[in-house]
Parts: sequence; structure tokens; C-alpha cells
Amino acid sequence: MVYLIMCRSLTYAQRVANALERSGVPARVLRSPGEISPAGCSYSVKIAARNLARALTVLKETGLPYLGIYVNTAGYGYREVEL
Repeated sequence: MVYLIMCRSLTYAQRVANALERSGVPARVLRSPGEISPAGCSYSVKIAARNLARALTVLKETGLPYLGIYVNTAGYGYREVEL
């Protein structure tokens, strides 16, 4: 299971990924899938499920903006996570 932290631009996604990496959370920037970004102009940061709690702490501490967090469960597509 993986989580996507959706950001409004490539720059913000890179900033989030860099903050996560500095905190020891492996992160990868990618274009957001069409099913969660119909306009196709957002980018996301992909993290493993085991790193979600630490990633949320980093996001809160840094104040970096994001549009939402989505989970991908095998065979069911993406759904937004309520925090």
C-alpha cells in the first residue's frame, strides 16, 4: 500500500519530497494520476504506508501546503484519506 501527497505544483511537490527525505522518509515525486487530478496539472509525492505518520509530522512541522493525501489499495484505485 502506498500513499500520495498531492501538491498543486511541481515546485511544492519537490519541497515536500526534500523535507521528507531530510527527515529520513523515502519519497518520490510523480505526476498525479488522472483519477485524483482530473485537470492533470498537479504533482504528488509517493511514500510507503509505514512512513505515513512520520510524513504527517514533517508536513505539520514545516507548514508545507498540500491538496490532499490519497491511498492506493491493490485493485481499488485511489481514495482520499480523511485526517
